[in-house]
Amino acid sequence: MMVGALVMAGPGVQRAEAVASACSGRPLKTVTFATGELRVYKNRQYACAVTIARKPGSRRVMSVTLQARGGLAARETGTFRRQAGPVTVHALNRCVRATGSVGSIARSTGWILC
Repeated sequence: MMVGALVMAGPGVQRAEAVASACSGRPLKTVTFATGELRVYKNRQYACAVTIARKPGSRRVMSVTLQARGGLAARETGTFRRQAGPVTVHALNRCVRATGSVGSIARSTGWILC
């Protein structure tokens, strides 16, 4: 019985699929900065965020934070090669804000979906 299969289609394809499948929902906002970008996605009930390094490869300190107004923030911080996250919060009818950093540079969306 075969449970699952891994298809190796090349380095570029693997990275694109990994980033595309990190969060479900429609792309809502992308904030670019010198060392990477912060992407926020939204489906009906949840918001999701990832921080992606502009030049993947060596490990560096990265973080992503997502908070719904009135709720606690979901955060992932550590040393990563390509991306921090995804982090998800329940955001049905609530504003959210996201912050992402790669190295010493951080950017935020401010409150969105209000």
